[in-house]
Amino acid sequence: MPENLPADEISLFRQSWTLYDAISEENYMFHREIYAHVGDLLRHRHEVGGYSVLDLGCGSARFLSPCLHAVPPESYIGVDLSPVALDEARGYLAGLTGTTLQCAELLKFVTEMQDDVDVIFSGYAVHHLDRAGKAALFRACKARLRSGGQFIMVDVLREEGQSREEYLESYLGMMRRQWTAVIPAQLEEACRHVAEFDFPETLSALTRMASDAGFGGTRLVARFAQHHLVVFTD
Repeated sequence: MPENLPADEISLFRQSWTLYDAISEENYMFHREIYAHVGDLLRHRHEVGGYSVLDLGCGSARFLSPCLHAVPPESYIGVDLSPVALDEARGYLAGLTGTTLQCAELLKFVTEMQDDVDVIFSGYAVHHLDRAGKAALFRACKARLRSGGQFIMVDVLREEGQSREEYLESYLGMMRRQWTAVIPAQLEEACRHVAEFDFPETLSALTRMASDAGFGGTRLVARFAQHHLVVFTD
């Protein structure tokens, strides 16, 4: 989320969770395909030994939770601004030990936390930060990752050379053409949310931010249209 939002806009952002959950149910943002890859990444990490996870912008953890149940981490911290989403997350994460949920802004939380983790995950959340916020997030995540750790990011990205305005024209057009299962009033609400709150970067820009923060490598694991799975390694 962009920094310094007025309180009423933050409230609207928190309340948008139910709409997002309805959209993800239709798989318009390729959650099923992408999280199959996320599950593979966590399984490979689990084979190394016990691991801990920090989930930034966890939402309800609906799509990550099956991955976690398949290869349970020793500890899991989920952070989100939406109390509604966190209430749902408690149900999806039931049965996992060492689980903590925090209602907080993700950048502030990771910047102030003291404990280190093995995996930091973020699903469709980083693009809400402005560019300075994203750079600060990479620095904070690098500081909190143990040696050999991974920052796994699921997010929308712009094409190289594509402006934000061009991206929005393309993405909003796609939403209005293809998201046919969403009722018109909700679709327009979703479009307004994207137009106001989405600030996606290019892969090269994220790679530079990660390198500047001290990450050693960037790997594009999967891409489905504008929706990407990228791993930044220590």
